[in-house]
Order: sequence, then C-alpha cells, then structure tokens
Amino acid sequence: MVVAIAGCSIDNFKASDTELSRLVYSILSDPKTFNYALSAERPNIFGLTYTGLITENYETGEIEPELAESWEFSDDGLTLTYTLREGLQWSDGEPLTADDVVFTYNDIFLNDAIPTQIRDILRIGDEGKLPTVTKLGERQVKFEVPQPFAPFLRNTGVNILPKHALASTITETDAEGNPLFLSTWGTSTPPEEIVVNGPFKLKAFTPGERVVFERNPYYWRTDDQGQEQPYLQQVVWQVVESQDGEFVQFRSGGLDLTTVKPDNFSLLKREEERGDFSIYNGGPAASSLFISFNLNKGSRDGKPLVDPIKSRWFNTLEFRQAVAHAIDRPTMLNNIYQGLGVLQDSSIFPLSPYSASPERDGIRFYDYNLETAKNLLMSAGFQYDASNQLMDSDGNRVRFTLITNSGNKVREAIGAQIKQDLSKIGITVDFTPVSWGSLVEKLGDSLDWECHMISLGGGLEPNGGSNVWNPDGGLHAFNQKPLPGQDPIEGRVVADWEAEIGQLYLRGAQELDEAKRREIYVEAQRIVQEQLPFIYLINQYSMAAIRNKVQNVKYSPLGALWNVYEISLAEE
Repeated sequence: MVVAIAGCSIDNFKASDTELSRLVYSILSDPKTFNYALSAERPNIFGLTYTGLITENYETGEIEPELAESWEFSDDGLTLTYTLREGLQWSDGEPLTADDVVFTYNDIFLNDAIPTQIRDILRIGDEGKLPTVTKLGERQVKFEVPQPFAPFLRNTGVNILPKHALASTITETDAEGNPLFLSTWGTSTPPEEIVVNGPFKLKAFTPGERVVFERNPYYWRTDDQGQEQPYLQQVVWQVVESQDGEFVQFRSGGLDLTTVKPDNFSLLKREEERGDFSIYNGGPAASSLFISFNLNKGSRDGKPLVDPIKSRWFNTLEFRQAVAHAIDRPTMLNNIYQGLGVLQDSSIFPLSPYSASPERDGIRFYDYNLETAKNLLMSAGFQYDASNQLMDSDGNRVRFTLITNSGNKVREAIGAQIKQDLSKIGITVDFTPVSWGSLVEKLGDSLDWECHMISLGGGLEPNGGSNVWNPDGGLHAFNQKPLPGQDPIEGRVVADWEAEIGQLYLRGAQELDEAKRREIYVEAQRIVQEQLPFIYLINQYSMAAIRNKVQNVKYSPLGALWNVYEISLAEE
C-alpha cells in the first residue's frame, strides 16, 4: 500500500545483500510504533515479529498451536490451561517461559495504567470483567474467566512480550508518574533493542524509505524435514507515497507483490504471463468500507466537537437513511470497482458464519432511490429552496465536509461520486482527501471531523469488533470517548440503540450455543443497518499480484502472507 520515495530503490541495497533470499513489498506510510501493546493502526510490524500462544490457519479458519503445544478446557469452560513448547527462545537467545505469558497479560494487557486496545477484546460480561492469569509451572499457564466466554480460546492468542526486556519499564516511571513502558520501543529505538519471538526481527528502519526485517534464528518452527523456518532471510517494506507508485514499482520489478485494485486489474491481468506473476483472488475482503457521520454531541474546553447545526443533521436518523438511499452503490461497483466486489450491507466480514444479509436474515437494505431519500428528508423537517438546495427547518443550507486518506485512488473516486450523488438531493459535500497521519489524528485525537470514509478490518470471530461497538471501545469512532491521556469531553451522549449494540456484543461473547450466538450478532447487525452509524459501501475482492518465484503462497482474504514462515523464493 504505498509509493517510492527518492532514494528508496531496491537497487540502493549493498551489492553483498543481493544474494540474500529477500521478499520485497510496500507500505503506504511509516509504522507509528514498535510497541505492540500501544499499536492501534496499520501498517505495523507485529505480524512478522511476534506470535502468540495459538494462531489461526487462514486457509481453514481453524485454531492451531503456536507457542503453546496444547491447551485444555475445564469441564465448565471457565478455565483454560496452556502448555508451552519446550525450548522456546526470544530473538536475543533468552528463554521464553510461562513467566513471559503471565507478565504480558497481568503487567501489560490487564494493567489499567497501560492504554492498550487489547484489553477491550478480553472484557467479559456487563461489568467488563477480565480474566485472571496464573503460572502453574515453567511451561504451564492457567486462564480463568468468571462466566462463559465464547471467544475465550481465540482471544488469548494475542502476541506475547518479553518480561526480561520490559519488566523494568512497567515498574519505573517518568517525571509525570507514567510507566516508562509508554515511551518504550518507539520508532526511534535502535532495531537491535527490539526483542521478538516471531519469524523475523527488525534489522533496520529508515523513516520515509523502508523497513528491513531479517530472519529470527531462534524462531521455534521447523518443517517436516527438520529444516528451520522461516526460509526467507529478509523481508523488506518499501515506503511509497501512493498506490500509483506501488503499481509502477511492481511493474518495473522492484516489488515482489502488489495489491490489485479495480483500476489496475485489467492491465495486470494482461501482463500476468509476460511479468511472470499470478493474480490471486480471495473473494470479499476481510474489511468493511463505509462513510460515517460524527455523532458526538460533546464539547472540549467549551467548544462543541461538531457544529451544533450540523450535529442536529447527523443525529437525525432520517438524514442518515436519506444519504444511504442517495448513494448509487450499483454504479459505484460497476464503474469504480469494475464489478470486482459486492455491495456490503453487514458490519461483519462476509465469510464469517455470523455475517447477516438482507436476503437471508432480513436486515435492512438501502437501494438507490432518490425519491425515497427526498421523502425521508422532508419528513424530518428539511426543505428545498428555489434552487433545489436542501435547507434545514431553520433555513440553514445543508453542507458538510467528507474526508478520507489521500493517495487512495479508489477512495478518491468514491468520494467524488458521493459528492455528485448527494448533490442530486440538494446536499453540498466538500470532499477533502487528507494525509493518512492527519486522518488518524482527526479520528483518534482531535475528533475534528464531520464525515469520514475509512475501512476497518475484520475476521471470522465477531468479538474482534467489540472495541468498535462498545460505546467505551477505543475504535468507537462515530461517537468516540476520550482515549487515555486526551482532554476530557463534556456532554457526550450515548444513544439507546448505540448502547444496545454494545450489549448485544457482550451477550454474543457469553453465548456458547452457536445458533443462538449467531442470532445475537444478526440482531446487532439489524440495528446497525437501521440506525446507520456506518453507511456501508462496497466490499471489494481481496486480490494480489505475486511473482511466480514466491513459493507456497496460500492466499486468503484474511492475509496474503499469513504463512510467511513457509514462503520461499525459487532460484532464478
């Protein structure tokens, strides 16, 4: 996801490096931190550098052993005991034991002094209770929950961190009394100081240019012949400025893989044989693309986060529903996506067994219908002036700003279409793409935005979205509460329907009967589609072009290189 900066060519590597088994691809921006617990965005390094007690096979969706060789549930399902593999080591050669697991959970993830979003997916029940984690032996750890928790196993698969390297940063504080952990392992940290347990470790980071990973010699995996994994010696991320730059670099041979977008699919398809690469299509992506209005009614320092006039519009249900009916998604799918996707009407990943659809489950579907949109607006007190411009009941012209990340051609095209579509019902949209860093700051810190377009990742287990749908969750972006360390917000209001969705996600996590569990999540999706905190657009197909020299690719919409430890390069 990115473009080449001057001086960022792969040719700039030392000649001695050319003999290495190296996989090269791109990212659109620099990582923001090397501290796993404090990370909340992509790109991040942790899929390559860390692993947890268990992992997910993205081909089958099954849970498989990772650092743990086995696990066992108690008869009542409230206790989960893991047994670690023998001889595990960190990237600095130190032993990895049960002490690291207990430290990771008790001192970091479950520690209120550490602002980590991982805690959100571990909360259980109405009171948000957390599991207890205790050491049974050098290789055994026990997790206990106070009540049934359906994603118990999957949610204890988060990455494990090194106690010997980080313990002092928890107990020692800075001048303001905060744990040193909060300023530990930032992107200015020398790579050799970052201790990891995954297939690769950090070798070098040049801001704005590239991130280089090298094989971790202490990674635990071996293949059936006893050969140590990973097979690759290096993975290189080149930082690029735009998807256009990524496309150019791939075609010129500078990258080993690239994301296939609707606007470049046809050209890449024609070049498959000549370019010696293959296009993989995993079907609907494990993500959701939507627009969202800022529904936060609160203020900071006496200043409303959203203009009160616009806030009244955004918090009017008929307004949001009218906007949904006015967006011509079929044309968007055909023209912008070239038919390479599906209309999205659910907040849960389409391939998840918990995903609902209008056809199967009767959740609301917003067809393109300008007449319906106008009728909804007028029923809510809006009116049209002589120029057919939409006005509210007080005579204010309806106009708002839509932001998304610049450099994403598909989103920029979608924004332009939405601007045109909404003009047909008299709404003026100021479509303003901004840098990714600016977008993140507006959505997560200043909360200075009116309407945005982003995507969120998903997976097979819906509880992974609990921090989106819990009103106190760290990704509850449409009505965000202050995150730790941020200025307070006065007057924030949580709507009844908003709270109900959060409660349904809590119930879904507690329900062990799969049929009943699905019913709960279907109801949550029904409310989302009725109330429209997110107006879902298109779920494009997950596609990538990968050089044929890259061996043993097991492409999945959940992750193109999820099995990176067994990927190798054919000799040229």
